Amino acid sequence: MDLEFMTADEAATVGAGELLGPLLRAGDVVALAGDLGAGKTQLVKGVARALGVGDAVTSPTFNLLLVHPGSLPLYHFDLYRLEREEDLEEIGFYETVEGNGVSMIEWGDRFPLSLPDDRLLVTIHRTGDDERLFELHPCGARATALATAWLNVLGAERTSR
Repeated sequence: MDLEFMTADEAATVGAGELLGPLLRAGDVVALAGDLGAGKTQLVKGVARALGVGDAVTSPTFNLLLVHPGSLPLYHFDLYRLEREEDLEEIGFYETVEGNGVSMIEWGDRFPLSLPDDRLLVTIHRTGDDERLFELHPCGARATALATAWLNVLGAERTSR
């Protein structure tokens, strides 16, 4: 199975997040990797929309963690500014990802040993001005099921157009 998909523009990236949102369960962890401007926050915006989050979703670069109430709490991390893995304890990282919400972790590839064993890593590549390639790297049974379900709904969405 090919574990990747493309989006044509920012709206399609948000739309991919909207399709992921309903598939997520409490305790799911999605780590996001990609260069600045790759589309990590846009994907989180779509997930937030699907979870009924009413707050504006922006990159939590300076806050490190923003919590958005919704049908499930959305824990939106940005680890870009963290320099040391030990700093994760100070921001309550471990307690939060084990909490009753969904964790979306921008720059989640910075501290891979600190991520839960079962997590979905999504690497986003710029392939054009607006186009993005999303590579899914599930680790664990739940993440594998989540990646498969997400690709299925993305495929169904594209077929229905």
